[in-house]
Amino acid sequence: MPLNTPINASLQGPSTAFGFWLTLPSTAVAKTILHGSPDSPAKYSWVLVDAEHGLITDRDYYDLSNAIASEGASPIVRVPCAEEWMIKRALDAGAHGIVTPMCHSEIDAANIVKYTKYPPRGTRGYGPMFAPHAFPGVAPGSDYDEGAQTGVAVVVQIESRAGVDNVEKIAAVDGIDVLFIGPFDLSKSMGVQRGGDEHEAAIKRILAAARAAGKKAAIFCTDGVDARTRAEQGFDMISVNTDVGVLRTGMLSELKTASGQTVEGGSRGGY
Repeated sequence: MPLNTPINASLQGPSTAFGFWLTLPSTAVAKTILHGSPDSPAKYSWVLVDAEHGLITDRDYYDLSNAIASEGASPIVRVPCAEEWMIKRALDAGAHGIVTPMCHSEIDAANIVKYTKYPPRGTRGYGPMFAPHAFPGVAPGSDYDEGAQTGVAVVVQIESRAGVDNVEKIAAVDGIDVLFIGPFDLSKSMGVQRGGDEHEAAIKRILAAARAAGKKAAIFCTDGVDARTRAEQGFDMISVNTDVGVLRTGMLSELKTASGQTVEGGSRGGY
């Protein structure tokens, strides 16, 4: 039986699955954000634990996964690279899913699927001593072992020209659940302006490829306005913001207000 994780439940529902980027190795930051407001129906269903560009390493995975899961959200670990041992470390620490950067081809995608599944479907080594701790109600042993084969979300990032050129083949790979667009790397790889016509055409192609293959489409955003626009375009899974982005913007905005300066909004140019 598949694992009934918050991200799986959210992706199967009618609404967009909203999450955020966690770049600081802090359970307190994660829980502070996730604890939310009791009078608001809006909730984050997942958190991207960023071990690629953030300050997080694999020694942080276990504590972060358990903290995030305790607040009713799914910890999704972005490993630094799509290597088998890196994926195994994230899953054995309790990740509800993995994100791999720079998926360029269907061969890359097939290998990523292989690394996330136990034999005979894949090559994931066996030793989930701590993984079930982040899955409330899931017993160690067969409950986790069988559920993980289909219940762990496999998410690949399409963020290169090669990834776009091969996106239909990538989307067709059995076992890939989500195509996640990295818009900043995508624009740099393509040598085009972020938000320009060529960039947006590539984003639309990725979204269409996911739809045609029966997969989910996701994208990284820099604020709520950006996220709302992408939700209206039909994206299933959206990162609304980053921890450091909100901290920096919020604290500087409050300082400007305290200093008597005019506070102006606007999207950030990066993380």
